[in-house]
Amino acid sequence: MSNESVQFYYPSEETVKNAAVSGMDAYKALCAEAEADYEGFWAKRARDLITWKEPFTQVLDESNAPFYKWFADGKLNVSYNCLDRQIEAGKGDKVALIFEADNGDVTKVTYKELLVKVCKMANLLKAKGVQKGDRVVIYMPMTVEGVVAMQACARIGATHSIVFGGFSAQALRDRIIDAGATMLITSDGQFRGGKALPLKAIADEALAMGGCDTLKGVIVFKRTGMDVTMVAGRDEWLHEGMASQPETCEPEWVGAEHPLFILYTSGSTGKPKGVQHSTGGYLLHAILTMKYTFDIKDNDVFWCTADIGWVTGHTYITYGPLACGATEVVFEGVPTYPDAGRFWKMIQDHKVSIFYTAPTAIRSLIKASDTNAAVHPKSYNLSSLRILGSVGEPINPAAWTWYHENVGGGRCPIVDTFWQTETGGHMITPMPGATPLIPGSCTLPFPGIQFAVVDETGAELPWGQGGILVCKKPWPSMIRTIWGDDERFVKSYFPADFQGKLYLAGDGAIRDAETGYFTITGRIDDVLNVSGHRMGTMEIESALVANPLVAEAAVVGRPDDLTGEAIVAFVVLKGQRPTDPEATKKMVKELSDWVGKEIGPIAKPKDIRFGDNLPKTRSGKIMRRLLRGLAKGEELTQDTSTLENPAILEQLRG
Repeated sequence: MSNESVQFYYPSEETVKNAAVSGMDAYKALCAEAEADYEGFWAKRARDLITWKEPFTQVLDESNAPFYKWFADGKLNVSYNCLDRQIEAGKGDKVALIFEADNGDVTKVTYKELLVKVCKMANLLKAKGVQKGDRVVIYMPMTVEGVVAMQACARIGATHSIVFGGFSAQALRDRIIDAGATMLITSDGQFRGGKALPLKAIADEALAMGGCDTLKGVIVFKRTGMDVTMVAGRDEWLHEGMASQPETCEPEWVGAEHPLFILYTSGSTGKPKGVQHSTGGYLLHAILTMKYTFDIKDNDVFWCTADIGWVTGHTYITYGPLACGATEVVFEGVPTYPDAGRFWKMIQDHKVSIFYTAPTAIRSLIKASDTNAAVHPKSYNLSSLRILGSVGEPINPAAWTWYHENVGGGRCPIVDTFWQTETGGHMITPMPGATPLIPGSCTLPFPGIQFAVVDETGAELPWGQGGILVCKKPWPSMIRTIWGDDERFVKSYFPADFQGKLYLAGDGAIRDAETGYFTITGRIDDVLNVSGHRMGTMEIESALVANPLVAEAAVVGRPDDLTGEAIVAFVVLKGQRPTDPEATKKMVKELSDWVGKEIGPIAKPKDIRFGDNLPKTRSGKIMRRLLRGLAKGEELTQDTSTLENPAILEQLRG
């Protein structure tokens, strides 16, 4: 992209003047500070932004690389940093959470009230035998109680592991077993789009499968009032358990490296990976990105539309905003209920000033507003907005421009944030008061983060050449290990190809020859990004093959206007493949529903094609690059001479 052909969007003078990072010179100065004294850069911010019970003396411990430790001899508590210290600073009566339910009901919770709820739930967990270091699985809807459950775990030093409320019984069971959880916190159900959907029934199904032997009890939040089965001696209602608990709970002070949470993310080899995050380093980056990327101010109303089941909901709902003493919106519903103007109405009603959502949501709302002027953002008063954000996947330039013009009124900078479950917070992102923006580019690394684009040997490539995205130095909020699998951690993120010294992000990228701006080009492994959620192809293939009708399956992705990437499955059945349209349609639905039940609705393939076999080399390897071409409807120009069965390609063309 030459500077002549690219349109830059510059921050307004007012935005620059008031920003935490004011102008490009300020951004460059931060980067230079980190370059000159890397440990000193992070240590200064850790001392300034976190309240420590016992200050740290050692900054970075590299003695057992790549198992890096940050601020290891310091002691702190995340819940104290999010709640108590805000009250001590005089913010007790400030609204912490504005909860808007699916049906539009609004509840406001102050910092004082939130602390009481957290302490009562923390005391209940302790009364049920949960101790520091125990794992608690949380399978909850987007509610105040979901945030309270996470904060309560942090308060007593228990390590939480959230399972997204859209995941299946099998997925929940696997995560309970892998984490060795002693307690499950769930809900009778959840409201989404005007419907009450079960959660407790799915949790019961997960536990009935067996293997969850470490689990001592189940706490159930009454959200919908639907009928549920309560198992005597195992299950307890949250409201009943909390009623008699004291309103204060002394925080458990833990070492900075204590595991705050485990969050499972799809891997390319089937079994989901339990990403383990620390306490001190993670909290530091959550606070720092709120301050630099979102330029959070005391009078802001911040709204991140993610679910707490994803890392975005951890960092930018449960921890980052509260640790900065901000007011934030927590939303239970979906962007299209009761109509596709829901997001814009909420921004208008709650006077949201910082809005953070996913490109998938933006694209679906563009589509809706094209056909119905009543739900177009311009039909609402969005003048309270000052910063917009994008997360989950690269945002295409057309969606970026629409978002900028129609939601931001052409005046709000868009922070297009690149990061991952494993990184804990933003890694490449604009600074709203500094960075000239280019639609579709996440621009430049966060201060202190050192990214490069390399080839397969780890050699740095010249700007303008596409390659593999890596981070050259450890940073405080990075993944510490894969829970219970150090070997897989090293192999996945610090591969031998790079002498174990470079963090492998798993994405391809290109750095513009003139601007130095980064553009993410997609995953380099077999992980799909569907609506901003990472799905392992192996995981979906395993689910398909578990169906008694399926002999073999291969899953690939193809670009999709709405979800970014769509799942396409190529399936070989044990019996005859259906040939007439009705039978094919029926079989597609059956297998799609099966995957939805095994993993969750998000994993349902958009397209299922049947063949007598799959394209394989003579050594039996499935030629996935050919399947990717077929999925996209491309003319296959690649050499197919190594294929054992070239004729099969025509059958799978669809």
